[in-house]
Amino acid sequence: MHAPDGFLDAPTAIATGVLSAGAVGVAIRQSRQELEDRQVPLAGVTAAFIFAAQMVNFPVAAGTTGHLIGGALAAVLLGPWMGLLVVTVVVLVQALVFADGGLTALGYNVFNMAVVTSLGGWAVFRLVRRVLPASPRSVTVAAGVAGFASVVLSAVAFSLQWLFGATVAVPFDRVFTAMVGIHAIIGIGEGVITALTVAAVLAARPDLVTGARDLGRGAAPRRRGSRRFVLAGLAVALVVAVGVAQFAVDDPDGLERVAEDTGFAEAERDHRFGDSVFADYATTGVASEPVSLAIAGTAGTLLTLAIGGGLFLALRDRRRGHEVSSDSNVAS
Repeated sequence: MHAPDGFLDAPTAIATGVLSAGAVGVAIRQSRQELEDRQVPLAGVTAAFIFAAQMVNFPVAAGTTGHLIGGALAAVLLGPWMGLLVVTVVVLVQALVFADGGLTALGYNVFNMAVVTSLGGWAVFRLVRRVLPASPRSVTVAAGVAGFASVVLSAVAFSLQWLFGATVAVPFDRVFTAMVGIHAIIGIGEGVITALTVAAVLAARPDLVTGARDLGRGAAPRRRGSRRFVLAGLAVALVVAVGVAQFAVDDPDGLERVAEDTGFAEAERDHRFGDSVFADYATTGVASEPVSLAIAGTAGTLLTLAIGGGLFLALRDRRRGHEVSSDSNVAS
């Protein structure tokens, strides 16, 4: 779903940029109010894991691949607003450091991959939870369904943007049918990864899963130390970025396949940072492809961890400063 520069026209890029900026602003305000100290490291690890997982393209059809988007996963773990910020951080790092997703396309990439998947995925998750019994298994099932739905919703969002901002004369109904069809298949993989990840976190630290807070803590598995959990999560992200990513399938993803099949791939423009050190998840100057990918994956995972964790740490500190100031005013 990383759209390059050129697929949509300037007015659509500007409009989605404004919408995305507004959504991020609301998310920052809401996160500042809702953020708990124990969520700060989880947010950083979630961002790192999603970055790493997006490096792994898995086959979904003949000559087509998909990869995790992660919006629904982040929303279930952290809540929809913090989830939105986490995926936004990932998309920005990918565009600015790895030349993955265009710069003028940032508005609709953030909107489609962060806003739609986090808020839409959370809405589907809550809807499914209402019709299932209150149990950890239901949380896992609902997370999987939300993951699937979030990918389809993202495909629908791009198709609607194409309706208003196409740069090539390809009919909307053709793009819509192709986008939703291929991403419904990709969504199955997203749902499975989301469900498995949520189940793993529920087993280790159920108290950290925002989507499971209504279950209470009485029947929850015993907590493990936060430091051990964070280190384990980071280790998993690095294993994915350094090891599993080596086996990623090098075929077009869903959007690239649709662009090729329907005839608007020609609209793609070169990325301004296409010659950067880590462009295309390779490391300039390193001849060995596996080593090059491993270095880029490690750098990206740690950078995303630092930015994601730093963002929420800053939000927590600002919240604390505001609370201290308010308490002082009351006391005086």
